[in-house]
Amino acid sequence: MFSAASLLFVPGSRPDRFAKAKAAGARLTVIDLEDAVATEDKESAREAALAHVSDAPEGWGIRINAVTTLAGVRDLAAMGDTAVLPSVLMVPMVESAVELDVVAGVLGERCPDLVPLVETPRGLRHALEIVSHAKVSALMLGGADFSSELGVDLAWDPLLGARHAMVLACAEAGKPAIDVPYIHLDDEEGFAVECARAAALGFLCKAVIHPGQVPHANAAFAPSEQEIAEAREALDAYKAGGERAIRFKGKMLEAPFVKKYRAVLARAGN
Repeated sequence: MFSAASLLFVPGSRPDRFAKAKAAGARLTVIDLEDAVATEDKESAREAALAHVSDAPEGWGIRINAVTTLAGVRDLAAMGDTAVLPSVLMVPMVESAVELDVVAGVLGERCPDLVPLVETPRGLRHALEIVSHAKVSALMLGGADFSSELGVDLAWDPLLGARHAMVLACAEAGKPAIDVPYIHLDDEEGFAVECARAAALGFLCKAVIHPGQVPHANAAFAPSEQEIAEAREALDAYKAGGERAIRFKGKMLEAPFVKKYRAVLARAGN
């Protein structure tokens, strides 16, 4: 199950940056073969990405091109022939679970966890179908393309409705939702605020596009020591109370809240 609090993209055309990106501390580092790579560099970027993850695939992901494009078909063909695949494969511009069937069909039993990107209104309309696919471990909202489709700025308010819809689809499927990148690289305060807002909505991870954003994302989406301690204390109290509704720190503690506390510990790896 996908459990990353932060996801850092690095261009596949810049293999010199791969190690630096990994050292930034993101829970998942994704080599991007799509938007960050010019058409003439697609082949070399693909080769560099596959060569790099073959040594240590854990903690690495690759974002391929859309499977409805020639570049995406070539990405899949190359992955079908390579011996080692990354732990996560991100699939952009997904509008139907059929596209994921294509990926899973090509890669067979070796198919890694899939993280589709919903980047169009049509994709959002089919979000539940997409995230419910057996190979999908999480779903990401692709803010740049989605805002372009709507003709609005890539900002919090214009995408708030889409964010709500994403979180609801993921909650119904029982899988994590990943929030869009924050494009204002020098605005640390704004990034921290957006992380807090996204976490409050129910997102469990933030995609980032600069190593400097990673610590803020980890802090916002990974449970704090205080949250972990409270979860343990609450579960111990609930068990001691016979697993019935009890009073805990001045509030009612019953099954729905117990579920939330257990999820906190699961995200913390406990």
